[in-house]
Amino acid sequence: MILSVLNSELLRVLKNIIPMKKAVKSTITLASILMLLAFSCKTNNEKSVTTNEQSSPKSIYLVKFTDPSNGTLYKLGEEVKLTLKLQDVKIVPDSVVIFCNSNKVGKLVGLNYTLRTSDLSLGTQVIRATAYKDGLYQTASISIKLKSNIKPKQYTYRVVKTYPHDPDAYTQGLFYKDGFLYEGTGQKGSSSIRKVELETGKVLQSINLESKHFGEGIALFNDKIYQLTWTSQIGFVYDISTFKQVSSFSYPTQGWGLTNNDKELIMSDGSNIIHFMEPANFAELHRIEVFDDNDMVDSLNELELINGDIFANIYTTDRMAIISPVTGIVKGIIDFKGLLKDSDRKGKVDYLNGVAWDEAGKRLFVTGKLWPKLYQVEIIEK
Repeated sequence: MILSVLNSELLRVLKNIIPMKKAVKSTITLASILMLLAFSCKTNNEKSVTTNEQSSPKSIYLVKFTDPSNGTLYKLGEEVKLTLKLQDVKIVPDSVVIFCNSNKVGKLVGLNYTLRTSDLSLGTQVIRATAYKDGLYQTASISIKLKSNIKPKQYTYRVVKTYPHDPDAYTQGLFYKDGFLYEGTGQKGSSSIRKVELETGKVLQSINLESKHFGEGIALFNDKIYQLTWTSQIGFVYDISTFKQVSSFSYPTQGWGLTNNDKELIMSDGSNIIHFMEPANFAELHRIEVFDDNDMVDSLNELELINGDIFANIYTTDRMAIISPVTGIVKGIIDFKGLLKDSDRKGKVDYLNGVAWDEAGKRLFVTGKLWPKLYQVEIIEK
């Protein structure tokens, strides 16, 4: 475009100062020069591209991890001995930097490094070794897992009082407020939220989910009831007084248990991970991985925050874990074996699930899926 404008302007000038025949000849000559310049520019651009491509870094292979193996389990605070091997003994890196979870922790001396874990969190730790040579670099990585360094306290229970419970209620969520129990039930076609009279087990108020949804945990936050669903990846928010649905939210995992700490909603997804969610949009703020002194503790189900700790039913068992919400360490295990007597195990009784805390009265309530009874219990250390 620029060349065309320039050519036209020069032609106009030449017409005014030289005879037409010479102008045409001069124009042809000028056009030839401009074409050569254009070709030269194009050639230079092509050469520039080629040069840039040729100068791009080539792949380089310098080191790899030989120890520990990927996924090795260590105790929190234990030292991890890292060992690397040169890909080619003739090519020695200028330097090797060690990172843990994106944080630089030190430089390699030789091919060994000792990683201290006392300041790390439980669960998965990604370790990277980035090796540099002549302006190029290569990264090798592995992951390890850290379990708790504390042996959980063991608890049993004493039944303080027994209350009736709807044997058709597949209990998924439970909380206590102002003298009443609020219960979330599951199963497609039977999922609901209920307000229940504690002394009689009578359902005073309820709302059902669409039959396509399998209801899960519930929690109270700012006078709103939040309810999860199992695999629909959608939750619902209700006004606690009217049970009218006021909004909904989504999440990328399964939904199991739900509680809150007065500023965040706390969710389990059936694994050993507990998610801390922003109530306004249900975006994840942070998470913890739950471990005892042996391994991860998964199948975490219904949740309740009690005296600053998370109480979590462990699905398909009679046990409940007491978890630090800061570290994910299992501080204690409550064994509720024998809570529901054999004489009460009639019909389709299912697993222990459902825990609620009366903060004012310091009362702990537990029940199970399709259980005919709900219990006020006292926890006793063994």
